[in-house]
Amino acid sequence: MNPRIALISFLILSALFLQSCGGGKNLKNMTVRERLEHAKKLYQDGKYFEAKNQFQILILNNPGSRIIDEAQFYYAETFFATKEYITAAAEYERLINRYPNSEYLDDSSYKIGYAYYKLSPKAQLDQKYTYQAIDYFQQFMDEFPNSEHVKDVTDKLQNCRTKLAEKEFSTGILYKKGQHYRAAIISFDEVLKKFYDTKYAEPSLFWKAFCHYEVGEPEKARNAINVLLKKYRDTKLKDRAKDLASKIAADLNKKEN
Repeated sequence: MNPRIALISFLILSALFLQSCGGGKNLKNMTVRERLEHAKKLYQDGKYFEAKNQFQILILNNPGSRIIDEAQFYYAETFFATKEYITAAAEYERLINRYPNSEYLDDSSYKIGYAYYKLSPKAQLDQKYTYQAIDYFQQFMDEFPNSEHVKDVTDKLQNCRTKLAEKEFSTGILYKKGQHYRAAIISFDEVLKKFYDTKYAEPSLFWKAFCHYEVGEPEKARNAINVLLKKYRDTKLKDRAKDLASKIAADLNKKEN
């Protein structure tokens, strides 16, 4: 049997079963709007499997309806609610592609980014989903600058950037501990270049200076310390930075003499 036909048959049988267990609700005699409201009620009550079936039957049986984009949106929402984020993202994207005039475009675009944000793991792990969340959030900001979701997206974007900064900074610290100072400098420079507005920029400056000092580059070490003390006047690393600055100054004096 054709897989699509098998799926539709399964959904129809599921709908008939739900209808027989639906507390007397006669789904067959409902209008499209009434059936949509029934499916939304199932969704709101946390009956996601039943709601999912109802939304998909609506979508398959009423492709030309003016409210079918709403069914598509809530169909995607059922996957999001059950933490099936990859499928949810695909269904939100389907709405965007099929219904370009839908009132749910900004919500769907936002939820695609949010789905990948939910999949984003701890900083130590692979950050593929974090980068995808950033890409979709930035696309959302470009397309819907006046959306009610902008504040939340801005916060989530910063969280993503902070996580990526943490991963790069941690890599630098590992190299530093292993005395691979030049490799560490590359990581700290990445933090300073790409994630300068995160909390990891400040310690990256200090450890960059430290590593330059350790490989015998006191001029570069001094430059990094000066930037740190000028840009972060109240840094918690101030005492350590001043101690390192004194050592650097002493080395430079020796070189000059």
